[in-house]
Amino acid sequence: MSAPARTVRRAAQVEADVHVAVAIVGGGACGLTAALMLADAGIDCVVLERDALPSGSTALSSGFIPAPGTRVQQAHGVADDSAARFAADIQAKAHGRAAAALVDAYAHAIGPALDALQARHGLGWMLLDGFLYPGHSVHRMHALPQKTGAALMAALQSAVEAAGIPVLTQAVVDTLVLDAHDRVVGIDYLRPDGQHETLGCDALLLACNGFGGNTEMVRTLLPEMAEATFGGHVGNDGSAILWGESLGARLRDLGGYQGHGSWVTPQGALMSWAVMMEGGVQLNCDGRRFHDETLGYSEAAVHVLAQPGGIGWNVFDTPLLALARGFPDFCEAEAAGALRRCDSVAALADCIGCEAAVLQGTLDAMRGGVPAADGRVFSRGLGAPYFAVKVTGALFHTQGGLDTAPDMRVLRQDGTPLPNLLAAGGAAGGVSGDAVWGYLSGNGLLSAVAGGYIAAHTAAALVQHKEASA
Repeated sequence: MSAPARTVRRAAQVEADVHVAVAIVGGGACGLTAALMLADAGIDCVVLERDALPSGSTALSSGFIPAPGTRVQQAHGVADDSAARFAADIQAKAHGRAAAALVDAYAHAIGPALDALQARHGLGWMLLDGFLYPGHSVHRMHALPQKTGAALMAALQSAVEAAGIPVLTQAVVDTLVLDAHDRVVGIDYLRPDGQHETLGCDALLLACNGFGGNTEMVRTLLPEMAEATFGGHVGNDGSAILWGESLGARLRDLGGYQGHGSWVTPQGALMSWAVMMEGGVQLNCDGRRFHDETLGYSEAAVHVLAQPGGIGWNVFDTPLLALARGFPDFCEAEAAGALRRCDSVAALADCIGCEAAVLQGTLDAMRGGVPAADGRVFSRGLGAPYFAVKVTGALFHTQGGLDTAPDMRVLRQDGTPLPNLLAAGGAAGGVSGDAVWGYLSGNGLLSAVAGGYIAAHTAAALVQHKEASA
């Protein structure tokens, strides 16, 4: 997809039939969370969504959100987590290259955000405590019982509807309207019939995600992913960056992104990395391991794509199959024919297309608790029957975008904030640094939900200040 037309026009005010306190561009987890928090504060808002039904990258994700200090986490007896510990885990994964102020802001905001969504809007979180995701030092991954991003989006949509928040679908925002002092006064958007409409606003939140669906931007900014499968949402077209460039806003961490080394092919689904963390392995077509799987699924995308044909095989056994079947995405992939059962090493070698002797050597090296060449230590070897799923590396969503202050206001090149333009979620630079290996599991929805939560509080304060000054 080529770059869409995203422009900025200047006007002292807009002529619009409708004026709202806060306009939100994008109806994913970020935009809907912000809308719910604004409603709680008594601030009117409108969500503008390009699709007929809000979904975005959230609906395509696993729907897992890391957070410390939540009521659910405490109820499970996890008493040794904190925002500081979470922030340290984020920075450790990013090798210290994540924006420190934003890491701190998100780590402190995400727990209260999840608690608010649960207490006030009925999202019934559960804690995933059966395994640790890469880079997390404690169990803090939250999900709805269905364990899917689609269920998360459905729950947020239901809450927004119950709160009476208007969501204008099939509304493609293409123009931001700012006055001479860089204050947003409105937006122009395109309707399905080709007509343009204008909405006036006192503050604007860009929650329209990143640029993973813009092939030109990906080729330029993420050349190693130029030919990779894109597992995200096509609406991630780089709109926020394009508007930012027109405004002279500062951009950050454009080399950061979430890859995934377990994109089931050809079925097209994410297979849970929990299987790798609990003892599964990735093999290439020669029957050899090629990286330490426990370092993370994001950088695994690059490792898988570097193998012959850009293909890897997730190999595991019966206990791990039981674990995998606890995730709906895997069940759907299995139903679509992705799972291969192999009753012997010879059969597994035939499935992969490698020499049985080489494969046997790989499996033998997993036994005995001796560190592998890459440092991974297996607590046990795999036993027959073996199971295999063919995978490739995919780009899921980008982590770079508009630079923001910790309150989500967009920053100019000189570091000063624009008065009432905010960005959060994938539209803003995240907390993964500027490389694929900096992505800590759950960083995408962390930035979406925590960012939306913070942005709502900032926007509410801006609106209330304007009203008090009027």
